[in-house]
Amino acid sequence: MAALCSEFGDLVQIKKQLISVICLCKERGLLHSVKASELAFALAPLPKDELPPSPPFTEEDAQDLDALTLAKSYFDLKEYDRAAYFLKGCCSQKSYFLYMYSRYLSGEKKKDDETVDSLGPLEKGQVRNEALRELRVELSKKHIAGELDGFTLYLYGVVLRKLDLIKEAVEVFVEAIHALPLHWGAWLELGNLVTNNEMLKSLSLPDCWIKDFFMAHMYTELQMIKEALQKYQNLIEAGFSKSTYIISQIAVAYHNIRDIDQALAMFNELRDRDPYRIDNMDTFSNLLYVKSMKPELSYLAHNLVEIDKYRVETCCVIGNYYSLRSQHEKAALYFQRALKLNPRCLGAWTLMGHEYMEMKNTSAAIQAYRHAIEVNKRDYRAWYGLGQTYEILRMPFYCLYYYRKAHQLRPNDSRMLVALGESYEKLSQQAEAKKVGYSCELFLCFRLHEQLNESDDAAQCYMLYIQDIFSCGEQLEHAEVSTALRYLGQYYFKNKLYDEASLCAQRCCDYNDAREEGKALLRQISQVRDQIETPSTDLTPVLNLLIQMV
Repeated sequence: MAALCSEFGDLVQIKKQLISVICLCKERGLLHSVKASELAFALAPLPKDELPPSPPFTEEDAQDLDALTLAKSYFDLKEYDRAAYFLKGCCSQKSYFLYMYSRYLSGEKKKDDETVDSLGPLEKGQVRNEALRELRVELSKKHIAGELDGFTLYLYGVVLRKLDLIKEAVEVFVEAIHALPLHWGAWLELGNLVTNNEMLKSLSLPDCWIKDFFMAHMYTELQMIKEALQKYQNLIEAGFSKSTYIISQIAVAYHNIRDIDQALAMFNELRDRDPYRIDNMDTFSNLLYVKSMKPELSYLAHNLVEIDKYRVETCCVIGNYYSLRSQHEKAALYFQRALKLNPRCLGAWTLMGHEYMEMKNTSAAIQAYRHAIEVNKRDYRAWYGLGQTYEILRMPFYCLYYYRKAHQLRPNDSRMLVALGESYEKLSQQAEAKKVGYSCELFLCFRLHEQLNESDDAAQCYMLYIQDIFSCGEQLEHAEVSTALRYLGQYYFKNKLYDEASLCAQRCCDYNDAREEGKALLRQISQVRDQIETPSTDLTPVLNLLIQMV
């Protein structure tokens, strides 16, 4: 392969490198060539005389050619044992990789086949690939002897990761990336094992242009969205403006910070450019669900069924559609189907946990959330879901632990702060609860200030909490809205701010649990309306804005 570019000045050279790695991946049956193909498509076509040469063909390749051709045909038909049988004893690096990869995929297929009918999806993750230990022993010997190329190093890392040997897996993936920097699959596997920014900074990564794509991906995963968006903007300006991969990643980044309108706009642009795309459509459906856009979600579900109804993303989209219609059993069924197709589908585990919560099946919800964490320990939704389930079970020490984990992953998310603060409050750790509340002037501060008879501070905190939620485009639960309006109505009435109090009382009448209090407050206001009203405080403009948004 040609020398690697450290910058984006030579797009022709980058295009050549992408074409070369696409060819190498396809020869080995690796699906990660899709992302390289998407990036290559975003760049200008090369003239015939600029196309990269075919990979070098060794004497060992020539000897193994017939067996490799036959085995690759069986491999493409997913007859992995048959492919491995005809490759046994072959000498070339290409044949050896396909031989070991066939054995690995055979074990994965047998594991899935064994569990689809005999066990439910909640137990599916407990079944192991029986071939892993043998593969590890054989690859370890080759690794010590220095006989593994970039592709077999990648496979060795996957085996170690599957055996939960995380430290060794990270080291091997870094080695694989140095040996073959343009293999995106190795970067992705490494990224799945990075737990925080400090660990990311500690990695010794090659100086290659694709590192920028990896860093942008990791910033998104680690919730460093500002940095991620800047990276993707730089990549667009460097020449990848037509890349659907980058558009999809930007949409996911906006989704992660709950900038729903921007995320929807990016997904709609993605759909215009790539209307038959299924990747990331489950994330798109999450946004439509949050916005309660039932017709759009229905259209998306029907569209994906027409394209491929047996894709994981399609099942998740249909599950979201049924969940929005409050048909939670049907929703759970489709998330189970998604997990039969791919037991490592993070979104399906988390969403199924939500559905079990709706069905009051807390034990099943806990299992689902735990499986989600096994797939990806950075999934704050699963940690938060576990906290909620243990809160329902009235186990405050447990829910505090899980809310802490969620808060560590999403330190600026008001929902995590509120949950964490309420847990401290239930454990009578008032000092800790107040510290959490003040970090973002959120919902919990209201209760604490109220207990201390600090009504002005309580009202300020409550309004800041609502403003924070609405700034993210998220709908509040009725209980939260009505509680806020009840308190603020009484607060303004006591301070003789009757216009503001009346507005809050009128809004209270929109909610069943606050309607009677709202009517009573309106009667009180009418009785004292002729009294002298004091000037509005500086809280009033903010409240008026928030009441309109509610």
